[in-house]
Amino acid sequence: MLKAYLVDDELPALKRLTRLLESTKKVEIIGSSMNPADAIKALSAGLPDVLFLDIQMPGMNGFDLLASLERQPVVIFTTAYDQYALKAFEVNSIDYLLKPIEPEQLERALKKLEQFHGGTKPRWLDQPDLRAVLQELSRTLRDPARTTLERIPVRVGERTRFLDVARITHFFSQGRLTFAAIEGKTYCVDWTISELEERLGDSRFVRIHRGILLNLDWLDELTPWFTGRMAARLKDQKRTELTVARDRVRALKERLGL
Repeated sequence: MLKAYLVDDELPALKRLTRLLESTKKVEIIGSSMNPADAIKALSAGLPDVLFLDIQMPGMNGFDLLASLERQPVVIFTTAYDQYALKAFEVNSIDYLLKPIEPEQLERALKKLEQFHGGTKPRWLDQPDLRAVLQELSRTLRDPARTTLERIPVRVGERTRFLDVARITHFFSQGRLTFAAIEGKTYCVDWTISELEERLGDSRFVRIHRGILLNLDWLDELTPWFTGRMAARLKDQKRTELTVARDRVRALKERLGL
């Protein structure tokens, strides 16, 4: 049976999850806690097969708890809200359960967990910069309006890579997907262009087209183009050329002081 440890500051939620797990007859609960500090002590003594972890808790949230551990457990998050933090970290967990947790949700998560049990754990558990990522997510959880988005998680096969926003030349949409361009390569990201524009706030990124966010630090030259549009050439190795839509030209010039 899978050995699980449960952390949730709400007793009713903790009892419900305990009851649901026991009813599956697949999981042995080796411990639980409503106090993150107590959970850290227990987890430091030995990791379970899976940690069911609430994200939003007073004082110390779930990301703070993970950042405090020397070794990272396999995690299934439980949460009732804060979709940004959940989405940002979804790539680094086995699964997540939205409260109130339903048996179907739990069964899905356990099936995914069984794929890892007894085999090689996901590589992201041992990546050296994971603690910094957890701390960044914790800051975002506390105050999403003030936290600057400095790195973005992207999936590369079974690995998760974190892109430095300052090195991304631009974001662009293609079909229903959004991509980040960096060092001549493109990576699919989980946010839409509109979501990225909101998250990046007053940074160096400016929307020059319905489907393009440009990093002004990578802009090399602007050239007038047909029907009031402009062509923006970048300083990357490919000398990428992007179209500035006519209705975006004025805002771009204002940002550049032109």
